[in-house]
Amino acid sequence: MTNKLYYGDNLQVLREHIADESVDLIYLDPPFNSKRDYNLLFKTPKGHESDASITAFEDTWHWGGQAQDEFREIEKQANTDVAEMMRALRGFLGENDMMAYLVMMCNRLLDMHRVLKPTGSLYLHCDPTASHYLKIVLDGVFGKENYRNEISWKRSQPKSHTTVNFPNCRDVIFRYSKGNKVIFNKVFGKHDEEYLENFYRYTDENGRRYRLGDITNPNKNRPNLTYEFLGVTRVWRWTKERMQKAYDDGLIYQSKPGAVPQEKRFLDEMEGQPLSDDWGDVEHLHGSNVETLGYPTQKPLALLERIISASSNEGDVVLDPFCGCGTAVHAAQKLKRRWIGIDITHLAVSLIEKRLKQAFPYLNATPSPQPSPTRGEGAIVASPPPVKPSAKAPENKGEGTSAPSPLRGEGWGEGEHFEVIGVPGDIDAARDLFSRDTHQFQLWACTLVGAQPYKGGKKGADRGVDGMAFIEVDKGKTEKIIVSVKGGEHVGSSFIRDLKGVVEREKAAIGLFVTLTPPTKEMKKEAAASGHYESPHHGAFPKIQILTIEGLLDRSERAQLVDMAYGGQTFKKAKEEKDKKDQKGLFE
Repeated sequence: MTNKLYYGDNLQVLREHIADESVDLIYLDPPFNSKRDYNLLFKTPKGHESDASITAFEDTWHWGGQAQDEFREIEKQANTDVAEMMRALRGFLGENDMMAYLVMMCNRLLDMHRVLKPTGSLYLHCDPTASHYLKIVLDGVFGKENYRNEISWKRSQPKSHTTVNFPNCRDVIFRYSKGNKVIFNKVFGKHDEEYLENFYRYTDENGRRYRLGDITNPNKNRPNLTYEFLGVTRVWRWTKERMQKAYDDGLIYQSKPGAVPQEKRFLDEMEGQPLSDDWGDVEHLHGSNVETLGYPTQKPLALLERIISASSNEGDVVLDPFCGCGTAVHAAQKLKRRWIGIDITHLAVSLIEKRLKQAFPYLNATPSPQPSPTRGEGAIVASPPPVKPSAKAPENKGEGTSAPSPLRGEGWGEGEHFEVIGVPGDIDAARDLFSRDTHQFQLWACTLVGAQPYKGGKKGADRGVDGMAFIEVDKGKTEKIIVSVKGGEHVGSSFIRDLKGVVEREKAAIGLFVTLTPPTKEMKKEAAASGHYESPHHGAFPKIQILTIEGLLDRSERAQLVDMAYGGQTFKKAKEEKDKKDQKGLFE
C-alpha cells in the first residue's frame, strides 16, 4: 500500500480507515487550546503583505453539542478507568473550553491506542497550556505503567518581555508505549567539548584521540578471571586470552612496570553521548532557515527525525493525525518509513502534498480506490501539480495510474507513491463537497489554480475576490491574479462582467473564473471581449479566463499565465532532499 494523506476529522479517519494494531509510531502535535489562530504564511511580493497569511484552523474548542456527544462516547467505551477519570475532570474543570479540548483529545487518543502495534510508541507534543491535563488523560488511556518519558525541547530563546514570570522557552513531548516490549533505538548526541577535554586527553601516534578505562572486575569472587597480567594480579573483566589479544592489538596501556594496566578507548569508536530527556541541541526554526515554510508552529525536521529514528525502523508505519505543515510525514519519507497523515483542512492537505513533491521529486500522488472518509462513494485523487506556463496550454494526453491496495488487510507497496484521500478528484466528488461545505469548496478550488484564499480564507465579505496569486512577469516585477469561484448551478455573463470590474478595481493583470457548472456561450463571449494582458516579454494572455472544475481535475484545462517560477511568488517552497543515492535505495 502506498503512503496516505487524508483530509477529514482524524477521529473519523482513524475509525473508518486505520486497522487495529497496524501502526508502529504515532507523533501528534495537536492544537493547544491557546485561543489564537495558527496561520500559514505565504511568500508574496513586496506591497502585498496584508494578504500574506491564511488561517489554517482555529484551535479554540468550545463546550457544546459535539463535546457533549463525544463525552457520552467516552462513558460508553470499554476503558472504564478513562470514563471515571474524565468524569472527575469534568467535575473539577466544569463545562468549558479546556474540558471540551480534553474530551476531544481523549476520544482520539483512545483510537490511537487501538491502532498502535503492541511494540508501538506515541509521542504527544504540547506546551504548558494543557500539558498537565494531557498527561492525566494519557495515563488513563495508555496506563501509567506505560509512561516512558517527559521530554523537554528548547523551542526558542528566552524572551525578555516577561516581568513577573521566568520566560517560557520549552515544549513538552510525552512518550508512552503500548506495552512492556517496545521498539527503541538508542540515540546519541555530540560529546560536550568540556567532557572531551577532561576525559579524552591522549592522542596516539596516528593522531587518534583516546581515554583510559578501568578493566578490573568489581566482582572479586571470580576465580576464572583472576590471573597475573604484566606483573599485576587482579580480578579482570576479560579472560586471559582476550586480554592478550587486546594487548597485541595495542589497546592496553601501562604507565610504568607494576602499574595497573588500562584500556585505550578511542573517541572515533564511541557513538556519542547518550541523549537524555532534555533536548537543547535541536535548534528551533528561524525565519531565515531554509526549512521554514511560514507555519508558526512548524517543527524542525531534525526533531522529527530523532523521534522517528528512536522509535521505529525502516519500513515501519508512522502516523501523524494532526499533520499541520507535514514535517512528520516529510521526516518519515526521508527515513524510509511508511506513513499516514491526517488534517482537517483542504488547504493544509494541499500544501503538504506540494511540500512532499518539492522535497521528493520522485513522489507521485495516485488515485485512491477507497471512499472518502467524509462521503459515501467515489474515487478520490490528489489535485494536479503546477504546470510550466506557456501562452498556449498543450493538449492533455492523460497519465496512467495504478490502483493501490486499501489500508485495511493488505500489504504496503513501494514508497514512490502516496494517496490523497478526501480531496475531490472528479466532478461528482467536487459537487459533493460544494453541497456539504461551500466555504471549504472555495478554499479547495483556489488550490487548483495555485492561488491562496483571499484574506486568510475567512468567511465574510470578499468584495468579489475568492483567491489571489502572483506571477513574475519580469525580473523583480510581479502582477496580481484574481480568482473568483462559483459552485452553483446558475451562472451567466453577469458573473464575468463582475469579475472584469474586480480585476480593474484591484489593478490585477488577469482574472480567473473557476466554475463547477459549464459556462454558457454568452459567458465565453463576454470573457473574450475583455481583451488581453500584454506581458513585457511573453506575449498576450486573455484578461478574463474561464476554467471549469472538471477540466482542472482531468488536466484538460489550465490557466494561461506567464510565471518564470510558477507559484514561487505565492507559496513558499520546500527544500529538495538532495541525497539521490539514498532516495534510490528506498526502492531497492
